[in-house]
Amino acid sequence: MKVLVVGGGGREHAICWKLAQSPKIDELYCAPGNAGIAAVATCIAIGAEDVEGICKFAEDEKIDLAVIGPEVPLAMGITDALEKKGVKVFGPNQKCSQLEASKSFTKAFLARHNIPTAGYKEFTDQDALMDAVGIYGYPMVLKADGLAAGKGVVIAENEADAKQAIEEMMGQKVFGAAADKVVVEEFLTGVEASMLCFVDENTIVPMQSAQDYKRIFDEDKGPNTGGMGTYSPSLVFTPQLAQQIQERILEPTLRGFQEDGLDFKGVLFIGLMITEDGPKVIEFNNRFGDPETQSVLARMESDLLDVFLAVTENRLSEIKLEWKEDRAVCVVLASGGYPGSYEKGKLIKGLGDVDEGVIVFHAGTKFAEMPEGSKCAACDDDCGLKQGVVTAGGRVLGVTALGATHEEARAKAYDNVKRISFEGMQYRRDIGIVNKRSSNNLQ
Repeated sequence: MKVLVVGGGGREHAICWKLAQSPKIDELYCAPGNAGIAAVATCIAIGAEDVEGICKFAEDEKIDLAVIGPEVPLAMGITDALEKKGVKVFGPNQKCSQLEASKSFTKAFLARHNIPTAGYKEFTDQDALMDAVGIYGYPMVLKADGLAAGKGVVIAENEADAKQAIEEMMGQKVFGAAADKVVVEEFLTGVEASMLCFVDENTIVPMQSAQDYKRIFDEDKGPNTGGMGTYSPSLVFTPQLAQQIQERILEPTLRGFQEDGLDFKGVLFIGLMITEDGPKVIEFNNRFGDPETQSVLARMESDLLDVFLAVTENRLSEIKLEWKEDRAVCVVLASGGYPGSYEKGKLIKGLGDVDEGVIVFHAGTKFAEMPEGSKCAACDDDCGLKQGVVTAGGRVLGVTALGATHEEARAKAYDNVKRISFEGMQYRRDIGIVNKRSSNNLQ
């Protein structure tokens, strides 16, 4: 079987890493891939948002299954385009992709189907939003309606901050057209958790839970990022909580999809806030979360290809997911300056020094020609290097470790983080430490 994964980040590396373990795959491709993905799949120089180019490649190479990683090509309708070419696609169609591409679409869906979430109002006029400052009190949660690379949420602590955020979002267009509409939400307090679910038209099956960390600095301080680390399973999950989520969120969501004619096939990412009133939905995403995928798939025993095919063929109910008892912790290493401006092209050292069994998922990396006589970035030896690995994004690597206990996995991850370096490298030191109260309410 020929499989194509679309995307080039840490999530796609984890997907390719897991798919490469399937004995049923003859050829595994990734477009565009990255320096880490190249070790497990053939990277194709086609951008993830080049829908026409990907469709042509899939048709020419007779791809049997395409797996779509990022949200933007899903929102662009890549699933619909590939299916017209006769390719099976793991990833929702353009209609279903509105669940991530539009915050207001999702909030209306949740309200319509009585799924617990924060109260909200939406605004398209800047003056009207200015007049509504503090509508739910403070902190004030402002979300760009459209896709903003995981950064379109502002938590304003007071009136002045709120007005500045509104001016930046709707006046200065810092998030572009994504903030032509802004959703204002009630601020939720509790502990954040994430749940990834496989979904076909008849079935929704949760994967193992995970918890991620959105803020750039320790103790949930600093600006919002795409995710600075994660661990699985979440320490806040209990059998009772899992049952509440099943009854109050998962089952009503599947019924809602059916009633609204949303033939969703793929992964539904559910961002949750565990409040005193029970679990509430912060957001829906249409794809594997990043970096949650890195910690969750590291614990999966099942053949991921079997699951993907079952979803595309609407027979997910036949699949029994199997998981390792091990715990997983993933620590993200980011470029200096991220989530603001940052430099690329920094040589990464120590990639060959990590312990056996520790997985370094590449998020923003590429190969680069190295100076004559320099040491290899992969093995740190004088090996007559031809290419090295350099940074090529804001989030660069996800160091992922398994352990018999949560503490063991965490210690192993951080021990191996210390063996890797690049100029400006930054990371959080509290991944896996659970705060009693959290109030991220972030995208």
